[in-house]
Amino acid sequence: MRIESDYLIVGSGAAGLYFAILTAQSGASVTVVTKSGAGESNTRYAQGGIAAALGSDDSVAFHIQDTLDAGDGLCNRQAVQTAITDGPRVVEDLLQLGTQLSRTAAGELSLGREGGHTRHRVAHADDWTGREISRSLVAAAKAQEGIRLVAGAPVVDLAIDSKGRCRGAWALDGPTAEPLALEARATLLATGGAGQMYSSTTNPAVATGDGLAMAYRSGAILANMEFVQFHPTALAHEQGNTFLITEALRGHGAILVNDEGEPFVERQLHGGSLATRDRVARAIVAELKRSGRRHVYLDVTAQDADETRRRFPNIDRTCREFGIDMTRDRIPVAPAAHYLCGGIHTDLDGRTNVPGLYAAGEAAHTGFHGANRLASNSLLEALVFARRAAEAVADECVDAGIRWPTLPQRRQAAAEVPNRWRTEIGDTMLALVGIERDDAGLKKACHRLDELADEIEAARDDASLEMRNLVTAAQLVANTARMRTESRGVHYNTDHPKRDDETWQHDSLIQLAR
Repeated sequence: MRIESDYLIVGSGAAGLYFAILTAQSGASVTVVTKSGAGESNTRYAQGGIAAALGSDDSVAFHIQDTLDAGDGLCNRQAVQTAITDGPRVVEDLLQLGTQLSRTAAGELSLGREGGHTRHRVAHADDWTGREISRSLVAAAKAQEGIRLVAGAPVVDLAIDSKGRCRGAWALDGPTAEPLALEARATLLATGGAGQMYSSTTNPAVATGDGLAMAYRSGAILANMEFVQFHPTALAHEQGNTFLITEALRGHGAILVNDEGEPFVERQLHGGSLATRDRVARAIVAELKRSGRRHVYLDVTAQDADETRRRFPNIDRTCREFGIDMTRDRIPVAPAAHYLCGGIHTDLDGRTNVPGLYAAGEAAHTGFHGANRLASNSLLEALVFARRAAEAVADECVDAGIRWPTLPQRRQAAAEVPNRWRTEIGDTMLALVGIERDDAGLKKACHRLDELADEIEAARDDASLEMRNLVTAAQLVANTARMRTESRGVHYNTDHPKRDDETWQHDSLIQLAR
């Protein structure tokens, strides 16, 4: 089967759907393909909100400085200027598309404060902002003429023609897994991150680095893959999963305490519990080593109980499922893999080095986040650069005389092995390429991941598609982490604990040798 359209979007998070809506509004035909349901993405699980300089006491300059400070010397200043200047515009676009954001009694947007921010600037929909943005964008996409949503169709690989141009992608259609050719004059990868490469992550099961791996195999340049951000506060209940506890709860007044109730982060870090994520996560790791415990606590009991429940209904409901009343009880938390600051290297219009291939959202690397993302800047980046890509892509054209690429060779087999592979990849990455790393551990991780990659490549069947992508993403993270012999942002190597601007104040670029 073949579907032809002007533009193909792989992924149905904020970046992909926003790009689809904007290009379809201009009269283009658009196909959005996703391996799960429409809207199942990292976007849907974002709680905090979208950061933008909207408050009367705020400014673009303040937001820029907070972003640069968090990025630890590695931000692309032009990307930062562009994203933050355009922030209020994309928030207004969300409102126009039907997103319902929280408001004050006076009718103004309610603005929260999160780690690393010096102002209240996070627009939100209580504590399920991502779910609300996803709902509104899916509804707008379904209502927009010119958009075709293809769900349940995992993409196998990008279709690269003999001239090196991306002409679309190959997918597997539905339960029968019949080959589906998705032909387009431009393709946007909006596949999100790769949190599933870690055994402890806030990301959903679909976050397996598919776009990263496909782009790498197609000759795209990837950048700064070593910078994986761990969120400091994921629920750490023995019967629960790693449910995200938004940073906005700390902005509301919650503080991190140890088993003895001591506010250890307040003593150690300037900014205390609202310091940047990289520093808070490392402070928690140090406390866990000291105490021998598996978690610390987030304590919001000093705040008004009714207001806490009203502002954070999602967290309140989830904690209660595990017998925790957060207005009376401390919440057990520990860091978990959360966000990839690197990705497919693009310019400020989403273009990669592969003609016809664009990327946006967490899958992309614009340089906006530097070595450590500022809280709630992810949705901002996704929307701003998806919008710019939607404007730039109109110039793309295809030489119709170049032959459409053939489907990569496939072998079908029983799906018995991938669970073991997923476990081994996740355990290896968490143990050796986590919040703290060292030279020996990175070397060991690279070796083990190479072995697993060989096993997975030998299978090369439908059941191993995700694992092939996941191990590729893990290899890219581990190898770039091994290369960077310094500590900066979320990359902390105990054998090289200092930041080294003379040698390493530049992006780590990696590309498959041809």
